[in-house]
Amino acid sequence: MSWFERTLEVNGFPIKKAERDHRRLSGLPAHQLVEWIEHQRKAIVRHHLENSPYYRHLVLDHLQGKSREKEPENDTEVIETLLAQDLELLWSRLPIMTKSDLQRPLSERYAQGYTAKNTHKHKTSGSSGHPFVFVKDRYAHAYSWAEIKQLYAKWGVELGVDLEARFYGIPLQGWARQKERLKDWLARRQRMVIFDLSDAKLDLMLARFKKYPFGYLNGYTSSIVRLGQYLTQKSIVLKALCPSLKGCIVTSEMLFDEDKTMLEQALGVPVINEYGASELGVIAMANVGGALEINQTSVFLELVDDFGQPVESGNHGRVILTALHNKAHALIRYDIGDLAQWDKTSTPAAPKLAGLLGRTNDMAHLPGDKKVPGLTFYYVTKAVISDQSPVSEFVVEQHELDQFVIRYVSARPLSADETHKIQKALETYVGMGLSVRMVHETVLDRSKRGKLRQFSNLMDQA
Repeated sequence: MSWFERTLEVNGFPIKKAERDHRRLSGLPAHQLVEWIEHQRKAIVRHHLENSPYYRHLVLDHLQGKSREKEPENDTEVIETLLAQDLELLWSRLPIMTKSDLQRPLSERYAQGYTAKNTHKHKTSGSSGHPFVFVKDRYAHAYSWAEIKQLYAKWGVELGVDLEARFYGIPLQGWARQKERLKDWLARRQRMVIFDLSDAKLDLMLARFKKYPFGYLNGYTSSIVRLGQYLTQKSIVLKALCPSLKGCIVTSEMLFDEDKTMLEQALGVPVINEYGASELGVIAMANVGGALEINQTSVFLELVDDFGQPVESGNHGRVILTALHNKAHALIRYDIGDLAQWDKTSTPAAPKLAGLLGRTNDMAHLPGDKKVPGLTFYYVTKAVISDQSPVSEFVVEQHELDQFVIRYVSARPLSADETHKIQKALETYVGMGLSVRMVHETVLDRSKRGKLRQFSNLMDQA
């Protein structure tokens, strides 16, 4: 047991039990796992309907189609009738929770029996535009850690044992910063500075890889892609500098096939795509074929259309998630704000995502009421920003229905010919009659946590 795990155990997080439970559930035959998931879905709904006044109120409001000032006397009968129904009918009658639903005081969202003293408190990054604070009960938090440990072990990475090069943001001052530093020390992590990814800072980063026996890289996709581009530019393979490296885990941002190929060549180790969220832990992790395997023992994942109906294979849908263990805070049929597609090999017993399509609020709105996913602009910029291009990073902003700005960092401004190629690519992938303005920047603005939002619809923020 690592120092970090010992610290969790001492503070009341049952790591040993969580690890035993995770091994048991992960080892169940497919039909037994399906039965357990069905049981757990209903159990977590019953728990929060009986113990979480906020969630109970949300469900009853949804069922009655209005906001109620007080609880009718027959609420208990309504809830029991609901819970007595077939699971799928019950599920279809539950509301889809959104992040805006949860932007209210945390004290109103605790389940009965849970307080700040017996839960793990955390907050989302706010990259979706809807940050909020939430809690997990201690068992649910311990289970998330046990699950991550086993998932990483499948790729040969020993969590808490192998030294991690951590490409995440960090608070810049105060107790929050010191707390993260302490957690890094206990969990054998070294934090990389990702707010400044200039060549000079990347050279300092490479010096650390020469000095320390890192086991793996872990962090925001865009930051690690930037490192990979720099290694490619210098004709350096990172594993040659740091032979102890085993793998690279990227998360929180889109990983495109071209970037994955480039990274594996530049780093010299496998690149593993992780799909997770602060409020739910690791939702899915890529298998050797690249499909994202859902972590069924901790979350139940649905893909639905704009009307809340399940989508078929090949169609994209909103990602709806249910936390199966968290008894302190209801996250049931929770719209996380992402779009995804089922993988062609996905089955009810072994669900897999082909990949993410971006966020629901990363949509470009075009003339004629046309909408396209923000990731479309990745292909626009790739038309000119390639391995031979001086461009290292870029973001796309939509200012008007037909007006876009691409901010980019490069060794030199793009030529008129290169800008013309981007304009032509915009017409090919997005539509005619659109204008794009290229802005050469020294550094791109990242969020407070170091994320790089590659597409922003500024019309939605006006």
